[in-house]
Amino acid sequence: MEQRITLITLGVSDLARSKAFYEALGWRGQEVEETVFFQAGGLGLVLWGRDKLARDCGLEPGQAGRFGGIVLAHNVRSEAEVDALLAAVQRAGGTVTKPAAVNAIGFYSSAFVDPDGHAWEVAHNPGFPLAEDGSITLPDFGAVQDRP
Repeated sequence: MEQRITLITLGVSDLARSKAFYEALGWRGQEVEETVFFQAGGLGLVLWGRDKLARDCGLEPGQAGRFGGIVLAHNVRSEAEVDALLAAVQRAGGTVTKPAAVNAIGFYSSAFVDPDGHAWEVAHNPGFPLAEDGSITLPDFGAVQDRP
């Protein structure tokens, strides 16, 4: 298996509500056959009915809104961008679950959930600089640990 993720699909209970939420944050997608596709840098974020997604994976649908062990991360270029995005999340119907602050590791971060309870971290981490296209390249953590 190549080390790559191509699509992330979020199971949602109300496709129109979820599409409207992400569009209120500035995302633009295409709806095809009760599925919404957003281009997100080099991968796709997909919204699809929660029950349909579970069946497609051979699973029983779990309870919506419970922590599923996955957090999506969105890094931004400044602390002000973190704050602005959190305000947009609240206006769009999301819930801020962790107010923005400098975390234990030393960078500015926050967390929110979308209307279906999918968790997102929003962070400004100077140690993970963003390229012009918004992509990151992870640092060499061995070199970071070797610093005096």
